Amino acid sequence: MVPVALRSAWSAVVRHKLRSALTVLGIFIGTASVVLVVALSTGASAQVSGQVDALGTNVLFIFPQPSQSSGVRGKSIGRLTENDALAIARDAPAVKGTAPYLETRGQLVADKKNVQTVIIGSTLNYFTIRGFSVSRGELWTEQDERLKTRVCLIGPTVADGLFGNVDPIGRTVRIGRHAFRVVGLLARRGTSPFGEDEDDRVMLPIGSFRGRVQPTSPGRVDFILASAQTPEATDRASKQVTEIIRQRHRLALDRDNDFVVRTQAEFKEKQEAITKMLSLLLLGVAAVSLVVGGIGVMNVMLVSVAERIAEIGLRLAVGAPRAAIRNQFLLEALLLSLLGGLLGLAAGGGVVFALAKALSWPTTITPSMVALALGTSSVVGVGFGYWPAHSASNLDPITAMRRDA
Repeated sequence: MVPVALRSAWSAVVRHKLRSALTVLGIFIGTASVVLVVALSTGASAQVSGQVDALGTNVLFIFPQPSQSSGVRGKSIGRLTENDALAIARDAPAVKGTAPYLETRGQLVADKKNVQTVIIGSTLNYFTIRGFSVSRGELWTEQDERLKTRVCLIGPTVADGLFGNVDPIGRTVRIGRHAFRVVGLLARRGTSPFGEDEDDRVMLPIGSFRGRVQPTSPGRVDFILASAQTPEATDRASKQVTEIIRQRHRLALDRDNDFVVRTQAEFKEKQEAITKMLSLLLLGVAAVSLVVGGIGVMNVMLVSVAERIAEIGLRLAVGAPRAAIRNQFLLEALLLSLLGGLLGLAAGGGVVFALAKALSWPTTITPSMVALALGTSSVVGVGFGYWPAHSASNLDPITAMRRDA
């Protein structure tokens, strides 16, 4: 019984090729949109998670900010120091380590080449907290930090700009009027969650930075990085950091913090919230496309019913069940929708793979996406095809045959 109904439905679709093609086009666009949105949002979430994880292990960022007293903003400017970082590492049990951080932009010169890059001053703990490693050479030593030695590590982007294919280890670069010896080449990292090239940098011991690149007030730092002992200890570490710095900065109870503590989890939540919002917006657009395609299916089925009134009346007159008439037209609507869904799945999958390759995102088509695409197109076809099918099954056979006559 089913094969006969299927052959009849396929004949009806093939008989009106142009009309069927236009109907399929609407479902095709909607299904392809759904596949693209789901696949790219999944890939974007995985990419964001990977980039946030690349910030380091259980990282906390401590930034200075203006404080307020008695409702007046800007009474004092937040200020963090290396001693704050040392106190946190010493007195916060939930904190594994800290690293003070200074940054500026400047020009590096080697031989006759020069590049503009980010210049960073920090301590050895920075590499552990952020998960940086060297591909060639080595890190500076604790003695280099104590003696403010003129040594540095450079990123791959800087190395390419200054030395090309030549090994940079042991060579000299100038920052301003001071020469620094390159002791290590950082392993390639790519782009950070904030859109910066993490390979475009040169790193110095913080004392060397402060003494020879950019003098600062005694001990001041741009911000402090800290690492919690475990992921579960991150919130506890944040509270301990807050208590220690408030005590060190002698902030009264009615004073707001002159600093702010941000955790790795907060960055991830914000990034995921943005990705989710964009995905919902794009899914809304895809849903509109599917609704438009569904309306096309409904209109085509109404025309099909109108053209075949005599056939419907005759079948009803000779005893065909009304359910069989309804199911016949529902099967035609489902067939049109599935054709559009399959074509949309193929086109959407092709675009997804092309974008994944171009953007280097971990994006792929999963069985669940295939089920979602075909299931959505089927639901649209049956949902919008039900009214024409129901109307056809409810025709009065005498009236239907007389109307055609």
